[in-house]
Amino acid sequence: MTLQARSVDRVLPDGFVARLATVLDPAGLITDPSDRASYLIEERSLFESRAEVVVAPKTAEELAATVRLCAEAGVPLVPQGGATGLVGGAVAGTGDVLVSLKRMNRILDVDPVNFTISAEAGCVLADLQEAAREAGCLFPLSLGAEGSCTIGGNIASNAGGVGVLRYGNTRELTLGLEVVLPDGRIWNGMRPLYKDNSGYSLKNLFIGSEGTLGIVTAAVMKLFPQPQQRETAFCALGSVEDALALLSLARRLSGDGVSAFELMSDFSLDIVCKHTEGRRPYDTQAPWHALIELTTSRPGDDLRRCFESILEAAFEQGLVLDGVVAESEDQAGRLWQLREATPEAQKRAGGSIKHDVSVPVSRIPEFIATASAAVMERMPGVHVCAFGHVGDGNVHYNLTQPDDMDKAAFLARWGEMNAIVHEVVRTIGGSISAEHGVGLLKLQELADFRSDVENDLMRSLKRALDPDNRMNAGKLVAI
Repeated sequence: MTLQARSVDRVLPDGFVARLATVLDPAGLITDPSDRASYLIEERSLFESRAEVVVAPKTAEELAATVRLCAEAGVPLVPQGGATGLVGGAVAGTGDVLVSLKRMNRILDVDPVNFTISAEAGCVLADLQEAAREAGCLFPLSLGAEGSCTIGGNIASNAGGVGVLRYGNTRELTLGLEVVLPDGRIWNGMRPLYKDNSGYSLKNLFIGSEGTLGIVTAAVMKLFPQPQQRETAFCALGSVEDALALLSLARRLSGDGVSAFELMSDFSLDIVCKHTEGRRPYDTQAPWHALIELTTSRPGDDLRRCFESILEAAFEQGLVLDGVVAESEDQAGRLWQLREATPEAQKRAGGSIKHDVSVPVSRIPEFIATASAAVMERMPGVHVCAFGHVGDGNVHYNLTQPDDMDKAAFLARWGEMNAIVHEVVRTIGGSISAEHGVGLLKLQELADFRSDVENDLMRSLKRALDPDNRMNAGKLVAI
């Protein structure tokens, strides 16, 4: 299932590449096919990127000059961060200029008094985390691709991850932005302010906009005190309802100290242990498992005792069938690996149809039960590989091919399975894109999913900021 990018038949104007060379340094213009190849990779191989020109500006001014040239020539642009997106949001056609932000990767400032960090858009998330750690602080955005993804891409997609329950998603972590607009002007909104009630919140137009309104070039992000203690546990559960009861119990008894709460179906755990180096932490067989993490930044807190009291209460209430509390950082890492290895294990287990959805936390059991019954009725033998950040309502409700079905035949039914699952999401009042974005993959479906008023508002914003529809056209919003 490989689709071509939008505008594959467009031809760049004569002399346009030569004009680009006048505003970029030699390393910033990439046209050789072998040099371009690494920029054309699409994470899930669902789409084919065909850009013949890649630009990699070193500064916002270089990017602004590039954007102005593209505006004059009517050439579309497609911004790209770490190329780790999962919905085809950075896929470019032959007539598009692919804009890589990887060379704009400096940490600009760390202010441990204001608890802020400023960085260019191409800064890798893990490097941002490390800079915060060196200053005795925490930057809590954390996701599986953090060693490759960039903060600009995180902002453009409003990335979530494992810390949303405690710290919020990228939108909540962003204080200020610098953005190159479609006409080539630079908006400097790099204000390290927690309170700024002086007009429209312009930054929020660009967070989650997937580069369709402008290209983020730098950001001011929130920091938090570095945790002094961390406790991690893995528990066997009898039902999804028990998982939510355990989450509620843990939040109450810990003073809301739960920093992560991850749910895994037993099928998810089984394929991780079968296809990766994961090992079950206990012998108890159970339909569901939860990974729980508590943290505190207060020295002297007896977090271990707090965690043990939570688990004792959970056992007494019959919420937990078995469990293990990590005795070391190494063991905690192994427990986390059981959850983080799930996407890779799915690749090795066969064909996989993905659903990144969110519903109200209290309705997660209803969603999983209803969706599972519907897909199994339509496709007997399909394996439900459900896992995710249920503390914030986000479920990665994935399906793995039946044992007796060919992979190609299974993947050919991607749209059919999407329609079934997303209809359940619709009836519960959820979202069909919790944290991965829309890109090309969900463009039409999102237009059908939203109300006419929502679609009209989104199109109005797009036309107002990008009237020529050149910024990542064909993504997120249909014009």
